[in-house]
Amino acid sequence: MKMRSVTPMRIAKTGYIIISAVFCIAGILFIARPELSVKIIGRGLGIAMILFGCIRLVGYFSRDLFRLAFQYDLEFGILLIALGVIVFIRSPNVMNFIFIALGIAILADGLFKVQIAMDSKRFGIAAWWLILLLAVLTGFVGLLLVFRPVESAHVLTMLLGVSLLAEGILNLCVVVSTVKIVKHQRPDVIESEFREIQ
Repeated sequence: MKMRSVTPMRIAKTGYIIISAVFCIAGILFIARPELSVKIIGRGLGIAMILFGCIRLVGYFSRDLFRLAFQYDLEFGILLIALGVIVFIRSPNVMNFIFIALGIAILADGLFKVQIAMDSKRFGIAAWWLILLLAVLTGFVGLLLVFRPVESAHVLTMLLGVSLLAEGILNLCVVVSTVKIVKHQRPDVIESEFREIQ
């Protein structure tokens, strides 16, 4: 029987780790340097969102063993690509949109990751509680980004940094804990040949 290729899973897992690390670095940068220009923030976030959307689509179609980390990535990948394009093209004019859109995306991802944590618990994955804790924290920070309790641009940029850092750590935890690559993975459907006996 022909084994399924694990290349898409490797691409998705590696991409998740790299983009999550980029989100963490960007988050730390925004926290440390809140005076960065709107254009730099918008363009950087737009590119990162488009890339992460593409990685999520690859993850969705990779059919990993547990089917946990990538189960919501078709819709979320398309959403991220669309938001990334808007943010990239219109970044100087839409800072409020950037905060709200990214906040909603981070809040939604946190909620989806709560479900992934519950599924991970049923699968017996030991780090399910860490995924749950990080998902709740990330969702809360995303909610703060949407409602923007302060109007100071510096404080909002720092809050954006905290959101990106939380999102990056959450995604790293999920992908490392739940994506298992098995080299000799069989297809989901067993193909058989039947001969009619006469």
